[in-house]
Amino acid sequence: MQVFNSIKDLTKNKNTILTLGTFDGIHPGHLKIIDKLVDCSKEKGCRNVVITFHPHPRTVLNSGNDVKMLTTQEERRTLLEKHGVENFLTINFTKEFASLTAEEFIYDYLVNGIGITEIILGHDHHFGKDRSGNVQLLKKIGEKENFLVTTIDAFYVDDEVVSSTRIRNALITGDLKKANSLLGRNYSFSGSVVGGDRRGRELGYPTANIKLLSKEKLLPAIGIYAVRVLLENENHIGLLSIGKRPTFYNAGELVTEVYIYNFNREIYGEVITVELVERLRGEEKFNSPEELINQMNKDKENGLKIFNKLNN
Repeated sequence: MQVFNSIKDLTKNKNTILTLGTFDGIHPGHLKIIDKLVDCSKEKGCRNVVITFHPHPRTVLNSGNDVKMLTTQEERRTLLEKHGVENFLTINFTKEFASLTAEEFIYDYLVNGIGITEIILGHDHHFGKDRSGNVQLLKKIGEKENFLVTTIDAFYVDDEVVSSTRIRNALITGDLKKANSLLGRNYSFSGSVVGGDRRGRELGYPTANIKLLSKEKLLPAIGIYAVRVLLENENHIGLLSIGKRPTFYNAGELVTEVYIYNFNREIYGEVITVELVERLRGEEKFNSPEELINQMNKDKENGLKIFNKLNN
């Protein structure tokens, strides 16, 4: 897949089928659009292009609204490439760009910039200044400029439309089961292993403290999770803790750490990926370290039960 960070780097080609959107999460609704894009480009012998925006438009348009992302730019590129996307263009979303009218965007970026023979979008897609651009406008200009507009219906899970916002809200509120169901896969994040205060080792549960690779990445709700851990080419199971460790600190900072079953190796500086399988419980304050250890023992047993059930 070719990656472009400016429209100037992408050669104009009328034989282009494209789509555009934030595509945060690359959930099943997005994949309906992407799969249609790839299939059509193969059938018609055209190149395919995915146009996305960074940073998230809401972060720019709503001052102080720091939208945390389900997928980093790198994760998005990797997932899209797996589904056959050939060209990935990221447009720097600024207030100046946001001031473009829908017509200006269509002509400057699609018709005269990239080139377009067909655009594939969700049925309710809006774009341009004040979100004035829509499918109807695209079809009107498409008739004049000779390009097709294809719309894709929403994707439903349990009678609910799948959207990045719904997935994000489910993760924030601790409903991992719903989030993973809407996402179509287990939510995951990556980070580098950094030093901690070795509190877990003192309790008999040595953990790897994780620093996220991207500050934009969304961390799910505070709590304890059964997880899979990918380290280089090794797959492990573990328990993830996201929390402030109230048993030891009254106002502790948020720490993300993972205990890996049957693992005893120094991995400082290495990058690991954590895949969240099931949320076990929220964070609790215990009266003593001994009470905490007893609960951690129960968490370890419950985690093993989850993975044994999945493997049977």
